[in-house]
Amino acid sequence: MAKTKKNPGEMSFLDHLEELRWLLIRSTLAIVIAAAVAFYFADFIFDNIIFGPKNPDFITYHWFCEASKFFGGTGEGFCNNQVNFDIQSRVMSGQFNAHIWTSITAGFILAFPFVLWQMWLFISPALYDKEKKQAKLFIAISSILFFLGVLFGYFIICPLSINFLAGYQVSQQIENNIDIDSYISLVRSTTISCGLVFELPIVMFFLSKLGLVNPSFLRKYRKHSLVIILIVAAIVTPPDIVSQIIVTIPLMILYEFSILISGWVLKAKLKNEQLS
Repeated sequence: MAKTKKNPGEMSFLDHLEELRWLLIRSTLAIVIAAAVAFYFADFIFDNIIFGPKNPDFITYHWFCEASKFFGGTGEGFCNNQVNFDIQSRVMSGQFNAHIWTSITAGFILAFPFVLWQMWLFISPALYDKEKKQAKLFIAISSILFFLGVLFGYFIICPLSINFLAGYQVSQQIENNIDIDSYISLVRSTTISCGLVFELPIVMFFLSKLGLVNPSFLRKYRKHSLVIILIVAAIVTPPDIVSQIIVTIPLMILYEFSILISGWVLKAKLKNEQLS
């Protein structure tokens, strides 16, 4: 029997825990259902998506080739790209585990908007009526940013990392026979982490609402953030200035967008204080 929704002011700590429990159950169920769909389409997901960056004719290598030439480079390493390594499974359950965890990852990505919606339902009782009306906008923007981050990680970071690491050799006597778990972990962690990093404006929105950051603070530490972003770009990309620029630009755009978001929140807060 469904429980009647209580007024947030009347809900006890246990009531909030009950709401959180159902949030987790519904979110997990959505991820499992999406994962089941991904499990069924394993051939397409592995052959065309997971192993896509391994193929020399992957579209991103063509982009990087043209970008390198545009900036005056030779395009070596991308225009004549040869990603020579074999993927192998060295444990009995290796391929089965890869199938399961890849399906779960795909399920999380596909169900992300629904999970966001559940989170919004959980925090909405503590919001003003005007803020509750922004639910659709919040979910849409957050989902778009997440999917953009996933695509950025897959089409930009993954090929850069795979191209560099697969071609790196300390000795000609060593062959690159990559374990399937190692390869998929790289693709999985890269795409998911980029998707979450692209949520930076949303995080700044809530931090600004709580008064923990403001536009002046973000502008003051802009140079420090640039250094941090350059370090991150240097870590996740090969030692190539073009690749680092490609990664740095969208991260700096997100930071500048976060400043605008923080300014909008501050302006709205001051306006509400004047009206009250």
